[in-house]
Amino acid sequence: MAVGWVYDRFFHRHQTGETHPERAVRLEVIVSDLTAAGLLGRMRHLPFQPAPTDIVSWIHEPAYVELVRLACEQGFSFIGSSETRICPESYDAALLAVGGVLAACDAAMSGEVPRSFCAVRPPGHHAERDLAMGYCLFNNVAIAAEYLVRRHNLKRVAIVDWDVHHGNGTQHAFEERRDVFYVSVHQMPESLFPGTGYERETGRGPGEGFTLNIPMKPGSGDREFHEVFDTQIFPRLDEYEPEFVLVSAGFDATRGERVASLDLESSSYGWITQAVVEIAKRHARGRLVSVLEGGYDLTRLGQCVIEHITAMMDEGADADAEFKS
Repeated sequence: MAVGWVYDRFFHRHQTGETHPERAVRLEVIVSDLTAAGLLGRMRHLPFQPAPTDIVSWIHEPAYVELVRLACEQGFSFIGSSETRICPESYDAALLAVGGVLAACDAAMSGEVPRSFCAVRPPGHHAERDLAMGYCLFNNVAIAAEYLVRRHNLKRVAIVDWDVHHGNGTQHAFEERRDVFYVSVHQMPESLFPGTGYERETGRGPGEGFTLNIPMKPGSGDREFHEVFDTQIFPRLDEYEPEFVLVSAGFDATRGERVASLDLESSSYGWITQAVVEIAKRHARGRLVSVLEGGYDLTRLGQCVIEHITAMMDEGADADAEFKS
C-alpha cells in the first residue's frame, strides 16, 4: 500500500540552533535514510498549504496564536520557555505543519491515501491551549483530531502517543470529552519532562475513562512494551472502535537517547506500528495518520522511521481489503 508523505523544505527554516536537540538535521536524516532504503520513492507526496488560523484556534486561544506570530515577527529567540526556540520563520513553519497533517486527514477520509506519515516540524504534543513548551508551538495532532470531529463528523477518534515524553497538551485538549480517546505510553513522569501522565489521569467529567496513560520505568524495553500494548493498549483501542487513528510518533524511547532512559530497539517501532495498523483496519477502514514528534538520536532516528513506514505499507495480500470494502 502506498503511504502518503507530508514534507516540505520550508520546515528546515524553523531554526533552533546547531546544538538544539530539535533541529532541521532531523528531517535531513529521515529523508536521506528513507531514500537510501528505497522507500521514499514509493510514497505518495501529498500537496498541502498552511492551516488557516481559525482552525488552529479550535485548539489554541486566538490570542496565543497571535502571540506566536508576533514573537516570531519581532525576532524573539524563544517563547514560553528557553528550550522552545523560535525564529522569524517559525510561525509560518508551524502553520504549514498543521496544514500538512490536515491534508493527510483529508486524503484518508476521501479514500485517496488511507495512511500517511507527516515529517513535519516544529512538533506539537506539548503545546497547551495558550502556552508553548517542549519545543512545540501548535499541537498538530490535537488540531487534526478536532478537525476530524468538526469537518468530517467523526464520533470516535483515537490518538496513540508513543513519544517518550507525555503529551500533556493533547491530553488537556480532550480530557473532558469522549469523542477523542487519548492513549500515551511514556517514561514515568517522576523522572522526565513534563511531569504529567500518571496512571491516575484518566479523564474528567464526561471524559472519564477516555484517557489512558501508561508510565514506563526507566530501562523498560521491548519486553515491557509488548506487555503493556498487548494487555492494556490494544484491548482498549478495540473496545473503543475508533473511526480514525492518529499517531504522535516520537522515536525517542530508543536505547542511547540522551533525552530519556527507555530501552527500545529501532525494530520495536515496526511491531508497534503493525499492530496499530491492524486496529485501524479493523475499525477505521485503515485510516491512520502518523505525525513526527520527538526522536533526537541521529544514528537511530532514520532506522526507526524506516521500521515505521515499512509497517505502514502493510503489503500483505489482504492489506487493502478493509479499506476497500
